[in-house]
Amino acid sequence: MTTQIYERIKEVGHDEIYIVGDFLDLGEYHAVRKALLRLDEAGKIQKIMRGVYYYPRYSELIDEYEAPSPGKVADTLARKFGWTIAPCADTALNQLGLSTQVTAKWSYISDGPYHEFQIGAFTIEFRHRNNREISGISRQTATVIQALKAIGKNNVTDAQMDIIRRRLSDEDKATMLKEAHQVTVWVYDLIKQICE
Repeated sequence: MTTQIYERIKEVGHDEIYIVGDFLDLGEYHAVRKALLRLDEAGKIQKIMRGVYYYPRYSELIDEYEAPSPGKVADTLARKFGWTIAPCADTALNQLGLSTQVTAKWSYISDGPYHEFQIGAFTIEFRHRNNREISGISRQTATVIQALKAIGKNNVTDAQMDIIRRRLSDEDKATMLKEAHQVTVWVYDLIKQICE
């Protein structure tokens, strides 16, 4: 089973992040867990934290393995715990191109409990929100809503709205108008302007 798991990981390629549940079609939970630990001990994959593993790419430039993407780690943790998440605060601004500031804390709203994970040099924070803010809407819509909230009601500029507008297809805009109708009035007003 260890060989089967490693072959599958190699086939998917570098930079992916895995949990035990990704391989339960190959064996029962404890056997898969032990196989992943063996692969980690053999240096073929890296354990990020309990039950979460990474297939790193070796960088000749920096002469070491590249760190996992915080965004991919956050998505994997959400998958592991069955949470719905979306970027918020500086993370949402970065993902929409509204900020180039490198952050050590990656923040997400979540329908799960509040939780913080320290992964190497960065922190991933999940902030609990009520379902209205996250459930039943696309990640794109949730990210725009959270970015606008991070900027603040009276601080959103035309230039920022243009950046968001350019990132959205006509289909994205139509979806956003449908999905965002329950948000705070000022946020929805800005979304309508962005989607014009």
